Formats: sequence, structure tokens, C-alpha cells
Amino acid sequence: MATPELAGFSSTQMSFEGVERTVYRRGTGPGVIVMHEIPGITPPVAAFARRVADAGFTVFLPRLFGDVGRPMTTGYALGEIGKACVSREFRVMASRESSPLTTWLRALARAAHEELGGPGVGAIGMCITGNFALAMMVDPWMMAPVLSQPSLPFSVGARKAGLHVSDKDLVIIKRRAKDEGVPVLGLRFTEDPMCRPERFARLREELGDRFEGIEIDSKKGNAHGIPTRAHSVVTTDLVDVEGHPTRAALDRVLSFFKERLALRV
Repeated sequence: MATPELAGFSSTQMSFEGVERTVYRRGTGPGVIVMHEIPGITPPVAAFARRVADAGFTVFLPRLFGDVGRPMTTGYALGEIGKACVSREFRVMASRESSPLTTWLRALARAAHEELGGPGVGAIGMCITGNFALAMMVDPWMMAPVLSQPSLPFSVGARKAGLHVSDKDLVIIKRRAKDEGVPVLGLRFTEDPMCRPERFARLREELGDRFEGIEIDSKKGNAHGIPTRAHSVVTTDLVDVEGHPTRAALDRVLSFFKERLALRV
């Protein structure tokens, strides 16, 4: 059942790869897949999805885990992380392999494109789903991938630079970036322990100028008072005030989708 945060969204059961999930939908225009973060579709995630829809897009918001509309708490988040670590749908420590869940999400993106047409679809992943948008770029209809605080594989040792895609898929991603000019947008806070600078450095190394990385200063004493623990750029840690760097990052996500999916900015 939809919560007040998802008022105005329709919901439907969609089945791909033999797995059925609830997908919330709102808006008209080009398709954008919004993949929520840990612990689930919280009120800030729902607000972000609404904002994308209201900017001129058809948003598809699948429920991947957690409870719809339940607010974020530390205990809730830790519980969902624990479930992900033992789930067959996630490979939380894999640097050179995508989580199996990306196969279902790629099918959703294909269905959205087949229905809506146009140059393609966009996608944004957050936290544990952040790298999924990169994995989805192997398909020709993915034209606007956004990685918000991409946190897989978990940043331990050499995994800090891991991209959570296979070597084979990375070849395709790099070809699309170079030959087709498909860009990738990334967002992170500088002190985020779940998304270390090595990961963005690796994306720049692999994709060159086709990777646009926005890294928001969260060092102690930063000019905007952003806490060092900040993690969720466009949801929980968003300060929706003109001139704030998180608001600028949100605005850039929306303009990125408009540029790539042929809407007038």
C-alpha cells in the first residue's frame, strides 16, 4: 500500500527474470529509474522521486528492500545492510562483478524505453544501488546514468576503487563513453567512508572526461557546516536552499537528465 509520501504515484506489480516487485510510477516524459538507498523508500527518497517526476520525467521507483515510507533510523539501516550482505541479490564485496539484482533493473529500464520511446532512459542509484546505474550502461537505451554515493563494493582495502562491474561489462561501458559520448555523473561527500575518493579517481581513469564527478566538501569546518558523516547527497543530507552545494548537486542531476533525454533545460 502506498504511503502519504507516495500520494500521486501509481503502483503496479512488474515481473522480470521470474521475480515480481512493486514499482511506483509518477509523471510523463522520458523514463528515469530511481533506485533507492538503504534502508528503503524513506520520505526523503520519495520526495526526490517526486521532484524528478515533476521536472518532466516518468519516474519508475521499484521497491527493492525495506518498508515503504518508513523513516530512516540507525537500527533500521543496519538491519537492511545486514540483510543485503546475506542476500543472493547482492554481492556487496565484489569489485569485478555486478549484483544479480542489476539484471532485473536492466529489464525494467528496457521495458520503460520500449513503452516511452525517445533516445533512451536515465537511472540514478544511491548508496548500495549507486553502482547499479553504471552496470545498466551496458544496454544501449541507458543514456543518463547517475551514481550517487556509490558504495559497492564496501570500501575495504583495495576495494575502495572497485566499480562493482565485470571486466567484460567495463569494456562495453568504456566503449559507449568514448564512441557514443555517453557521460556518467557521480556525486559524493568528500569524507564519506562508504564512498572513498579512490572510487571517483578510478572512474576518471576509466572514463576520462566522460565522467563528471561532483565531490562536496564535508571536511571538518567546511564553509557550509556539512557534517563529516554526510552520505546521502540528494535525499537525507540534502539542504534544499539556493546556493547550498547539495542543492546545486540536485539541480545538476535534473539538468543532466534533461540534457541527455532531450528535454529543454
